[in-house]
Amino acid sequence: MKVALAPQIRFTPVDARLVRVKIITELAITVPLLIAAATLSETVWRDSPWTWVFAAAILVACVWTLVLWPRRVRAMGYAELEGELVIKRGIMFSKLEVVPYGRMQQVTVSSGPLMSRYGLASVDLVTASSGTDGQIPAVSKEEAERLRVKLTALGQANMEGL
Repeated sequence: MKVALAPQIRFTPVDARLVRVKIITELAITVPLLIAAATLSETVWRDSPWTWVFAAAILVACVWTLVLWPRRVRAMGYAELEGELVIKRGIMFSKLEVVPYGRMQQVTVSSGPLMSRYGLASVDLVTASSGTDGQIPAVSKEEAERLRVKLTALGQANMEGL
């Protein structure tokens, strides 16, 4: 996967199963809001027909977000270079994070119930400067463990962050 901000770097994409996790999460949040807005429009605000605009706006925002999630996930990736880890994300507003191995102080692997169901984990990087912290949002649990071991070893070897 190539990116305009760093065309010479070959990125490893995040796991595509993240799309399912994001869609399920989006629906779990939006469906109750939609039901609440529709119920209020039908009961409490029955005399004002324009109140259905709230439910319609929630529905449009949900559909728009659901359509964008596959593209958002395809735009996420990471690259392990000689001296740093590079993380990219974003479609319209691209973001490229460079985390030097020597500045890493902590590598955390986490997985909630939904991520665990799909065999995914996120890798959070804590550095000496909060401005260079990073996160790889979804990789397989095996890849997350490999990254944790490698990044911790490289951080200890360079010892710049301590």
